[in-house]
Order: sequence, then C-alpha cells, then structure tokens
Amino acid sequence: MRRLRTFMAWPAEKKRLMLEALFFLAWARILKSLPFPRLAPSLGRPMTETPSVHDLSNERLIRRISEAVRVMSRHTFWESQCLVQALAAKKMLERRSMDSTLYLGTAKDRQGNLIAHAWLRSGPIYLTGAGERHLFTTVASFGTDKSNRKD
Repeated sequence: MRRLRTFMAWPAEKKRLMLEALFFLAWARILKSLPFPRLAPSLGRPMTETPSVHDLSNERLIRRISEAVRVMSRHTFWESQCLVQALAAKKMLERRSMDSTLYLGTAKDRQGNLIAHAWLRSGPIYLTGAGERHLFTTVASFGTDKSNRKD
C-alpha cells in the first residue's frame, strides 16, 4: 500500500514514464524467450556502435529513462535482469528517435562457468548494466540510429 501511495504522489510525467518502463520490461521479457537468431535482427545493426556524444538537451530524458527501467525492474514478478532492462530502455529510446548501442559480453564466474551480461549506452551515458560491464569481454554490439531504424 505504501508503494502505491508513493507512486500516486509522483508527478504525472514520472508516472507515465514508469508505466512505460513496466510495459517495455514485460515486452522485453517476452522477446528474451525467443531464440537468439530471431531476436538479433530487432537489436540493431550488428557489430556497430553509435557515437559517444549526444544532444545535451536529451541527457535529462536519457537519465530519467534509465531510472524508470531500473526502478520498475525491481517491482516485476518476472525476471528483469540485464538483457530485459537493456531491451526495455532501448525501445524507450527508439520511440523518441534516440540512438543507442546494446552490448553483449561474456566472462567466467568464480567456478569457471561462462556467464553473460548486457548493457545499453546512449551517447556517453550507460542506461543499464553499467556497473558490471567492465567485468565482461564485449562479444557483440548492436547500434541503432536514425539511419537504420524501421519507422
């Protein structure tokens, strides 16, 4: 009940962004269940990166999208880990015609098992998965910009 009261106290714009994040987290969870060859074409142009600069007027919105995905991912009843978060934030950026690069990386855990991680960058800002990205070797990147968007 306390969470609902907190949510209702937020400004309308923040509520809309949080609900959009929740919707795209659910959408991304469904996408994650697809075999990778079917998912890959929707990720962007393989092995490309978008520029590390962006329009400064977009920085606040990029950070708000990042926050919305991070906050709402803690409140889903389904798994909303790194790839789900990256896909949701990517879609939210695409809806606003903003460039992004989704990265996939691998590493080995303490037991020697292969583990994977995904993170998303727009301009110089890492929206998701930023904290752990340095522990992983990038094995793929998918850039989405205005020139390769399916509008």
